[in-house]
Amino acid sequence: MKAIFINGSPRKNKNTAQMLESAMKGAQEAGAEVEMIHLYSLNYKGCMSCFLCKRKGNTANGLCGFKDELQPVLEKVINANVLVIGSPVYDSYPSGMARAFIERLVFPAVNYNDYSKPLIRKPLQCATIYTMNCSEELMKPLHYDILLGESARVLGIFGNEPQMLCSHETYQFNDYSNFETAVDESQRAEIRTHRFPKDLQTAYNLGKQLVEKATIINK
Repeated sequence: MKAIFINGSPRKNKNTAQMLESAMKGAQEAGAEVEMIHLYSLNYKGCMSCFLCKRKGNTANGLCGFKDELQPVLEKVINANVLVIGSPVYDSYPSGMARAFIERLVFPAVNYNDYSKPLIRKPLQCATIYTMNCSEELMKPLHYDILLGESARVLGIFGNEPQMLCSHETYQFNDYSNFETAVDESQRAEIRTHRFPKDLQTAYNLGKQLVEKATIINK
């Protein structure tokens, strides 16, 4: 049982990474072999429109054929049992690196001969974790449920309904006095102290549940 955790944040030890690490501990507790991959450490682009994955006679079986530093990661993912993608929210969307990763992962799995039969090797339990400034109350007015939900939904091509977890009003800076912001630092500190640990526990539970589901499916 293998679980891959993708960090789509440029920071390796802040909010998104911490949520992923907690989910990873849950997956490990459930018996999975786990690995964290930091996208900002890799040199790659989004889909190059080379269509290698759609050429007649190709043997990619759903793997992106463009060779760069992301391709080995994509191969690990499609051979894993669990995938969790984490990203901060930038301008209402996952980070550019996370979106490029999803693009390169999902498009090769699309079967142009029959859209109802994706080119996948085995079912993959998927989830997305998002950290953001946005409050939970503003999710729907800002359409974040749709904008972020779509990046989760497309992962359903791998055979299971994806899950989405959000951590709201996260603590952004070590010292708010250095930045132009109307955010109330004391309020964010309160959230960091009392709510964020609950978010970490929810992420832990998510990681554990995903592995438990994958284990049942693969029996």
